[in-house]
Parts: sequence; structure tokens; C-alpha cells
Amino acid sequence: MEKESHFLCIDLKSFFASCECVMRGLDPFTTPLVVANKNQGNGAITLAVSPYLKQKGIKGRTRLYEIPKNIKYQIVNPRMKLYLEMSKKVVSIYLDYVSENDLHIYSIDECFLDVSSYLKMYQKSDYELALDILKTIKKKTGLTATCGIGPNMLLAKVAMDIEAKHQKNCLAKWTYEDIKTKLWAISPLSEMWGIGPRMEKRLNALGIFSIQDLALTDKYKLKYKFGVMGLELWNHANGIDTSKISDLKNITKEKSFSHSQVLFKDYYGENAKLIIEEMTEVLTARLRLNNYDASVIGLGISYSKNINDGFYHHLKLEVPTHNQKTIFDTLMIIFDRFYEDLPIRKISLSVGNLTKIKGNQLNLFEDYEEIKKEEQYIKTIDEVKMKFGKNSLLKASSLLPDSTIKERNHKIGGHDE
Repeated sequence: MEKESHFLCIDLKSFFASCECVMRGLDPFTTPLVVANKNQGNGAITLAVSPYLKQKGIKGRTRLYEIPKNIKYQIVNPRMKLYLEMSKKVVSIYLDYVSENDLHIYSIDECFLDVSSYLKMYQKSDYELALDILKTIKKKTGLTATCGIGPNMLLAKVAMDIEAKHQKNCLAKWTYEDIKTKLWAISPLSEMWGIGPRMEKRLNALGIFSIQDLALTDKYKLKYKFGVMGLELWNHANGIDTSKISDLKNITKEKSFSHSQVLFKDYYGENAKLIIEEMTEVLTARLRLNNYDASVIGLGISYSKNINDGFYHHLKLEVPTHNQKTIFDTLMIIFDRFYEDLPIRKISLSVGNLTKIKGNQLNLFEDYEEIKKEEQYIKTIDEVKMKFGKNSLLKASSLLPDSTIKERNHKIGGHDE
């Protein structure tokens, strides 16, 4: 019989703003404080607002001019060095309770802990141990943390996002019995971990408006529409998550290619997609040149420096590929799922788990003739560019003002690993 798992997902409440309050001897729950770059004026995006302002309905990511004029608040400039130091202090507290192998640092203010092997040692339930950890964080740092508890990482995370943040003791526990009553009740879809506004729109277009709708949708229909991520969406909607912290720590050493670009101005949804498409051309050209297929496709987005945030996620394909359209479509699924309509200043792509091309392996959802035709088309383009230069053949979109490919083709582009 498989051992029952107990995961904690702990988040530091309004982290940047709370750090600033604590360092000033102020109570984050009674102090109207905003962390934002003062030099950017009234249009600056807030990095964080204090819990007091959140209780007033002010969102953590908003522009200063959107805050109602009748609310008075203090603006402080961000201090990333301070936040990193405070984050390290909290991580050291976690390591007093669990080993490094059972801790996953998800972001500067959020971590997962697998406490399954520790409950017997501490003679505590998962709920009691979580309360103890939250009290220790408060005592040693002055910061308030929220915690979700679940039998897998997904349910722990969602319990924290949906329920714990509204509990007086900042703690909530979900079990598999809560899936139909709590998980399925989540609506709109973007309230769910891993579903951003863009993915929400795509799911809405399929008639899916709640997590229950998503859970009851034919998973093969979702797979046809979104590939392997469609299956992941379906699994998560049904509370299924088999990932372990050890999986996240298993950093593979196999050969990979990556390509990144720092943008000269803020990019948003549509013009960012243009850059991703151009960068995909560069990466897939390298795959073809080196005779490789890839089965792990990754996308990283870094927002403007005054926001100092972003994401990196990857998808593992069932069948390795060097096909440009397949890789771009996979990147777009990641982008639509996680992008938050914030200004973008850096884009990073990666292709990993590289294997030598052995011919076309297809699944039931692919059209062999179409892929064969596209392969021949791209092979011809490669040959022309090899003979006459990278700028000898360009798409019409490359002439748009936001395109950067012509300029990059004159330089040594990207970053390879």
C-alpha cells in the first residue's frame, strides 16, 4: 500500500510590502503601503501592496493611478536585496523542519514542503506542523505566511490560494473528498493555479467556464486542442497530480539548446508572440542543422524590471520533434496559460531531451502529408539562407516595426547551452 502523502504550500503574505513594513516597525495589516518605483510617476505598476490595502480591494499588481483617490498611502521604492535576505531567512526556517530534498523553492515568497516522513517524528498532524511553522516564521521574521495542505502539491497550492488566504489562522487543508465541493466550484477559471487570462479565454470559447466544466470535458478533446497540456489541465481539474519534489530537483544534464532575447522596449501579448515565433525559427534551424529532435519545450518570460517577476515552464512532448509548427504551438500553449498581460522585457526559449532524428514519428492527432510538405518547404528555406544569408528570405511579419529578426541576423544571436 502506497504511503499517504502530506504536502504544504506556504506563501509569504504580500511579501515585498510586508518586508518594508516590518523593517519600518509598522503593522502590515494597519499600514497603507505600496511598493512601486516612484520615479515612474503615476503610471508605475505596483510590485506589492500591504494586506491593509488588499482588504480595501486594491490588487497587488495595479497602476498607481488606478488606486482610488480617497485612499491615502505611502509609496516606497523596491529593495530586492532586502527581499532576498528575508526570503533566505524563511527558507532556513523550513530547513529546520525538513531536509533540502523535501523542500522546493517555487518563487522568492513561496515554497512546497513534503512533510510525509516527518509527522511521526514530530508527533504532529500535518495541520499541527503547519501551524507550528507559520508561528515560527512570524516569531523570527515578523512576516505572516499562509499555508495550504493537501495529499498532493496541486491541492496544497489551490487550498492556499482559494481558502487559506481568507482564514483567520491563514491555514486550510483540502483532501480528495474536497475536489467536487471546493475544487470544482472555482470560477472564473483564472482563479485556478496555472490558468491565466489568455488560457481562460480559449477555454471559455470551448464552453468551459468553471473547473467542474473542465473536469467533465472529454480529456481527449482537450488533448486534441492543447496537446499534453490539455491532459494536464484535465488532471488538475480532477485533483490529480503525481509530481513529487524529487522530480522537480532532478535537473537533467542532457544536451539542450536555448535562445534568449532582451527586448529594447516593453512588449505585450501579440507583439511578444511575433518575437517568440522568430526565435522558434532560430532554435528549430539549429535542431535541423545538428540533426536533433527535442521532447522538452520550455518558455521563460521576464517582465519589465520595475515588476521584477516572470515565469519559466516547460512541457514534455510524447513524441520528440524538430517540427517548427509543433514547437511554436507548444510554446503558445505555455504562453497563453501563464502570461499575465504585463510588460515583457526578456524572452527565453529552450529545447531539451535532444535525440538524433530517426525519421517522422507521428501520433493520432497529426497529419503526415501536411508535416511532410512543411518539412520540404522549410528545408528549401534553410538551403536558400545557407547560400545567400539569413536575411535573404524573410516573412512579411519580419518587416513589422516590432520585429527584431533582421537586426539579430546581423549579430551572433541568442544564448546557447
